[in-house]
Amino acid sequence: MEDKVIKSDKINPKLKYEIMKIPGGQNLLKCFACGTCTVSCPVWQDDPTFNPRQIVRKIIIGLEEDLLNDDRIWYCTTCYDCYERCPQDVKITELIMALKNYAVTKGVIHQAFTAQVTEIFKFGRLYEVDEFFNKKRSQLGLPELNSESPDVKKIYSETKLEEYVDKSNLQNKSEGEK
Repeated sequence: MEDKVIKSDKINPKLKYEIMKIPGGQNLLKCFACGTCTVSCPVWQDDPTFNPRQIVRKIIIGLEEDLLNDDRIWYCTTCYDCYERCPQDVKITELIMALKNYAVTKGVIHQAFTAQVTEIFKFGRLYEVDEFFNKKRSQLGLPELNSESPDVKKIYSETKLEEYVDKSNLQNKSEGEK
């Protein structure tokens, strides 16, 4: 393995403090790099390039640019295995969510997030409710659902989440319906 020199101009010494201000980031400095989070992680087991312990270290060191330019911060599936097993109660899952929230404030938004935000904006959920879906609900004695989402649109507007909706995706859907 090749040693990598970290240049001081690539370090944001305030990063750890900024992350610790975000809900979920409070326990960051409790980490002593034992690696329990990583070996507990099902994503790491499938893709060893995803390493929660390494993400924590990069936050503490201040490698902001490296973290924000790495898609792997978005790989966490929020299974909470690391959270439950951490001997220091770092709450890794919440910490990674805090990092994602920080990334969004810096204008770094993963395409998967934008896709989910757009689907929820369109349908009020991650998928469109169709006739087949409502037929199944009816058979189970459940009320029908519709794809109207005025409450979601209001929440998106008030929280400024609508800024992350892929408008081109909405445009293409409207044109396809004509």
